[in-house]
Amino acid sequence: MSSLENPEPRTRARGIQLLSQVLLQCHSLLLEKEVVHLILFYENRLKDHHLVIPSVLQGLRALSLCVALPPGLAVSVLKAIFQEVHVQSLPQVDRHTVYSIITNFMRTREEELKGLGADFTFGFIQVMDGEKDPRNLLVAFRIVHDLISRDYSLGPFVEELFEVTSCYFPIDFTPPPNDPHGIQREDLILSLRAVLASTPQFAEFLLPLLIEKVDSEILSAKLDSLQTLNACCAVYGQKELKDFLPSLWASIRREVFQTASERVEAEGLAALNSLTACLSRSVLRADAEDLLDSFLSNILQDCRHHLCEPDMKLVWPSAKLLQAAAGASARACDHITSNVLPLLLEQFHKHSQSNQRRTILEMILGFLKLQQKWSYEDKDERPLSDFKDQLCSLVFMALTDPSTQLQLVGIRTLTVLGAQPDLLSSGDLELAVGHLYRLSFLEEDSQSWVAALEASGTLATLYPVAFSSHLVPKLAGELCIEESDLARGDGPTKCSRHRRCLQALSAISTHASIVKETLPLLLQHLRQMNKGNTVAGTSEVIAVCQSLQQVAEKCQQDPESCWYFHQTAIPCLLALAVQASMPEEHSVLKKVLLQDEVLAAMVSVIGTATTHLSPDLAAQSVAHIVPLFLDGNITFLPENSFPGRFQPFQDGSSGQRRLVALLMAFVCSLPRNVEIPQLNQLMRELLELSCCHSCPFSSTAAAKCFAGLLNKHPAGQQLDEFLQLAVDKVEAGLSSGPYRSQAFTLLLWVTKALVLRYHPLSSCLTDRLMGLLSDPELGPAAADGFSLLMSDCTDVLTRAGHAEVRIMFRQRFFTDNVPALVRGFHAAPRDVKPNYLKGLSHVLNRLPKPVLLPELPTLLSLLLEALSCPDSVVQLSTLSCLQPLLLEAPQVMSLHVDTLVTKFLNLSSSPSMAVRIAALQCMHAVTHLPTPVLLPYKLQVIRALAKPLDDKKRLVRKEAVSARGEWFLLGSPGS
Repeated sequence: MSSLENPEPRTRARGIQLLSQVLLQCHSLLLEKEVVHLILFYENRLKDHHLVIPSVLQGLRALSLCVALPPGLAVSVLKAIFQEVHVQSLPQVDRHTVYSIITNFMRTREEELKGLGADFTFGFIQVMDGEKDPRNLLVAFRIVHDLISRDYSLGPFVEELFEVTSCYFPIDFTPPPNDPHGIQREDLILSLRAVLASTPQFAEFLLPLLIEKVDSEILSAKLDSLQTLNACCAVYGQKELKDFLPSLWASIRREVFQTASERVEAEGLAALNSLTACLSRSVLRADAEDLLDSFLSNILQDCRHHLCEPDMKLVWPSAKLLQAAAGASARACDHITSNVLPLLLEQFHKHSQSNQRRTILEMILGFLKLQQKWSYEDKDERPLSDFKDQLCSLVFMALTDPSTQLQLVGIRTLTVLGAQPDLLSSGDLELAVGHLYRLSFLEEDSQSWVAALEASGTLATLYPVAFSSHLVPKLAGELCIEESDLARGDGPTKCSRHRRCLQALSAISTHASIVKETLPLLLQHLRQMNKGNTVAGTSEVIAVCQSLQQVAEKCQQDPESCWYFHQTAIPCLLALAVQASMPEEHSVLKKVLLQDEVLAAMVSVIGTATTHLSPDLAAQSVAHIVPLFLDGNITFLPENSFPGRFQPFQDGSSGQRRLVALLMAFVCSLPRNVEIPQLNQLMRELLELSCCHSCPFSSTAAAKCFAGLLNKHPAGQQLDEFLQLAVDKVEAGLSSGPYRSQAFTLLLWVTKALVLRYHPLSSCLTDRLMGLLSDPELGPAAADGFSLLMSDCTDVLTRAGHAEVRIMFRQRFFTDNVPALVRGFHAAPRDVKPNYLKGLSHVLNRLPKPVLLPELPTLLSLLLEALSCPDSVVQLSTLSCLQPLLLEAPQVMSLHVDTLVTKFLNLSSSPSMAVRIAALQCMHAVTHLPTPVLLPYKLQVIRALAKPLDDKKRLVRKEAVSARGEWFLLGSPGS
């Protein structure tokens, strides 16, 4: 108590400071009577010596947090602060304390403060006036925003409040290096913008300021002003904008016409769009002037004539301005479209050059896209209805023009026209389909036919009847012709047309009704090949399968189409494959269908057709397909009069065993909750087949299928039994005998299945795999196995196929196994070390870089040693790992710059083209290291990179030119 009454100001300040610190800790425990006495005490102390004030403010901040604060005291405290404290003369921390007191009271005593009326606003203006610290400004801006948004009375102080905040506009703040507060310029910009754009009452003061800043020469001021104008339009009405519209339009027009900055142009267009939207939504009185109409007329007057000059530089700025305004509302779109479209249609016919027509059509396309934003209940109200015939005629002219670029714009325009509801007539659609059909078979330019296929797919979704009636019959006829051509053995041109036809069929299969026509066509085409009517090569069959897969992908979004495809295509494919696998079969297609590449293509079709099945439908299908492979039950297959029995697991022929890949594609794509019949027998059969040494393709397919089922199987006794069987099989096979390689493949896939789901046994199997790195026969394959463990598969163990894949499995594998790989490398004999390096490089190359960077200092020496390994696979994998690290960890990599430069230059002469390219890409990436570190090597590198400039491979020469150019520029000004 003596300190509080001590005549020495510093002593009193220390006493009050101690009291304030106590209050900050226990303010929630104070009683109302205690709060009253403390408030009176602290208010009185505000009149004390200036050394005492900071401690007094801390105490008032504590009391502003009190729940027991009686009514009226918040007003009393703020009045005392406004009257007794010159806030801006205080240090930053004490000013921040004042803002905190005000914020606390505004949060808890809003109605009391509003009772002060405009006096509270005026008092805060005095507090804030002259504030410079960014930490305090963020709080002050938030207080001003709350004053406005919570309807505090501004009274006659609107202009003063605007002035005290707008003086900071535009924000010019650069945070100091290593700023501990983390306040960024963007934080202040957004806080101030929220204030300036929070009330229409600021409009008469703010809009002239924005116009002035837009017209300035400072890029940041232009951007900030346009963005602020954009924000203001959300709360302004016609009344606020009316007097400033001509000036605003003039400023925006000038920026879009003249600016060299794409950002300023984009913000100007966004501001024009917001202005137009603001004028569009304002409710007009019957006798009021329609500002939107006059504003749009001004825009048209200033921009319209430039559209007649497609070769001049202002044509696109004018089009962008008109489109920005038209995109703001349906009214604006109608007004501008009805004025601009007739002009552009006329100009298209006036200009005969393809590049001019392309420019005009691209502008038309921009206006047509805007029409898609607005819906019209009455067909006659649609602005495009009056221009439909002219537009269609123009588009069809573009589609028949010899210019590829004009064709492409025409195709895009046709797609947009087709998206307009009920715009195109049946005659228009027939012509459109005819043009797309013709373009789909153009040989000259791939761009046009690819675009035509995409447009066909989009429009077929909207007009399935038109495409079923006019395009599917043409494609069916084309297939018949192609079958005849293939039978005669015609050359690549005919085969190319055959593939185009298949691609067109898959492209238009975007609607359920079309799929019911295209899918039978594709399957019938495959059957015709199987009957020997055509001389089918591998590539032709794969092309049909690729089209089937594309159709399957399109069906995935529609459950009905998905099930139709599955129950139609899968039995057909299985029947063809089973027929071809019969020993007695000697058709033209037998050898083709059983080839690895063709079976892989069929696997993709079956997997894609299965992943999106509902569990109920999947259960129906699995009840047929699993008995087909286990029991030879062929009753559900079409045309099932086969000359022999189908027994892929019971001493079946090599051809029959190969079809296990198709079983894998189906069962490994099923949802996890689908019960597989005869699972125990199936797993045992797969395990036996996986170690069959007579057919590597079959054994690998069986191993993958076994692993895929293991991965999805729920934990429990049955899973443990399957795992024990697999481990026993692997160990028996690896010990000795003719099927070591198959046992190793089984180990690899089972390990991957368990790694993906974090199964405890995965660590034991991984250790077993590491042990094989020292094996003379299997060591290199074991090293490559780490690539499989870390990679994503396409046919089994995929997320799309419902496998259990933990999101961090790579990181966990790295943490658990890389230390052992490093130890093994150091302990291994010299001839085995390359296997460890290859395995390590595979792991690191597929690891997310944020995980690798912290471990880089300890692993970098091994990676550099891997570059000396004679194996090109190791070299390439290591280079692929190092290249991004040169960009992301320059400080660490620069410590080894001598070794890096030497090894990269040596590898740029490697016998492997892929290694040469990767080494040169790394030499390019090295230039991102600190320049002082690299300068001593500049001349050496430039001389060394002259040699790959004469490389016999163009891709190598290209990388050499790029890398050498960067080294030439090293250290030059501006580089």
